[in-house]
Amino acid sequence: MPIFEFDCIACGKTFEKLVRSSNMPIENIACPSCGGTRVMKKLSMFAAKSSGGASASASASASDCSTGGT
Repeated sequence: MPIFEFDCIACGKTFEKLVRSSNMPIENIACPSCGGTRVMKKLSMFAAKSSGGASASASASASDCSTGGT
């Protein structure tokens, strides 16, 4: 069950919503601040897991570090 981010057109607040079905119409999503149903789904980034269990961005950062011989 993915969590999506939404922007409320009425009050301008950003909020997250757990969406149980990908077929759920956006008209059924209500802003928790004002109750408005005119919302826009935001494009969110996701984290990918590597085979070691660390996120791909974290493991990439660690491999970029040099241990340098001083």
